[in-house]
Amino acid sequence: MANHQAAYEVLAEQLSDAGVDVAAVKAALKRQHIETPSWGYANSGTRFKAFAWPGAATTTQQKLDDAAMVHKMTGIAPSVAVHIPWDKPADEDYTAMRQYAEAQGIRIGAVNPNVFQDDEYKLGSLGNPDPAIQERALDHILECCDIMRKVNSDILSLWFADGTNYAGQDSLRLRKRRFERGLEAVKPHLPAGGRMLIEYKFFEPTFYSTDIPDWGTAYAWAIKLGEQAQVLVDLGHHAQGVNIEQIVAFLLDEGKLGGFHFNNRKYADDDLIVGSTNPYELFLIYNELAAAEMSDDPTLSASARNVAYMIDQCHNIEGKLAPMIVSVLNCQEAYAKALIAPRKQLAELQMAGEVLLAHKLLTDAFRTDVRPLLAVVREELGAPADPIAAYKASGYEEKIRRERGVASTSGGFQ
Repeated sequence: MANHQAAYEVLAEQLSDAGVDVAAVKAALKRQHIETPSWGYANSGTRFKAFAWPGAATTTQQKLDDAAMVHKMTGIAPSVAVHIPWDKPADEDYTAMRQYAEAQGIRIGAVNPNVFQDDEYKLGSLGNPDPAIQERALDHILECCDIMRKVNSDILSLWFADGTNYAGQDSLRLRKRRFERGLEAVKPHLPAGGRMLIEYKFFEPTFYSTDIPDWGTAYAWAIKLGEQAQVLVDLGHHAQGVNIEQIVAFLLDEGKLGGFHFNNRKYADDDLIVGSTNPYELFLIYNELAAAEMSDDPTLSASARNVAYMIDQCHNIEGKLAPMIVSVLNCQEAYAKALIAPRKQLAELQMAGEVLLAHKLLTDAFRTDVRPLLAVVREELGAPADPIAAYKASGYEEKIRRERGVASTSGGFQ
């Protein structure tokens, strides 16, 4: 990174010669916001084993401290998503929790209800055949709506593990109706300006049917629910080979793309570091987002700028904070590459039917080394040019290992 300024000047000249507004690119990168998840700082694992990491957070305050450190290192991670009840304060003082986050230079972001972990949810939550359990799940979601007001959050992030394992286990049609009834009941309880993001997953933990199996189901319900409901896309929640960027383009155009849970996968919902397995896919997703942001259509541009970018990963064997920093940086790099794609020239080639040249133009942007540009942007934001090196030199990892020790684990989270 020592020579990044000289490399940046060369890159900036090349981009300017290609018609790219470098100042506009830098301004967009400085507006970028990647939300990190509180649960990503705690111990986590598979259903077989959670491997304890020295210094992993065990309290919400520790998670907020860690999130603040990631923001300090990157400059673009100013909020942290919380999961209830995992992040429920012992004294239930959510105002104090919000104030503590703000004192660390970050804020509370999306609120995630947990309606999948308790024994009662074995057969589902809102889709459960037992009305009493449906009511319990709804009560918890409404509790989270109240928490949103206390922490100044405007996003209710909804993921459900509901489904069935066997044909005939339950009525698929009735499960659909139960969900629609439950989600409709949530809507009046959202805070002013708040929105619910409906996440989908094509399988797991149920294996015969999943109640929200794909983006089309989430989209259909978001249409029924109105402006307060949008779709949340988790990169790991698709079958092999699904064209996620096409889903993103469709939802953007419909004004129904609410947000992302960024991660990466090889086989299923692996929750690996975003961009680690398929960086080209991440770039293509950001390409659609950047194109919409830069569109002359004000409605489309506003829709793109309102998308919530969140990370949802399980760092089981590679540490906690350093991989979170890498994840944020990978999102930053993909966005930068998408921003430098020459849109006008690309559109002309597309309209002319120049298949190969259009493809080459886009892949040339992907292959561009934007790291010098990002180093300069970080410095201008007051963050280190090389965040990983700065984090290692900070002594923070050694400090939390010494102070927190190693927490006992079993499986899953916490």
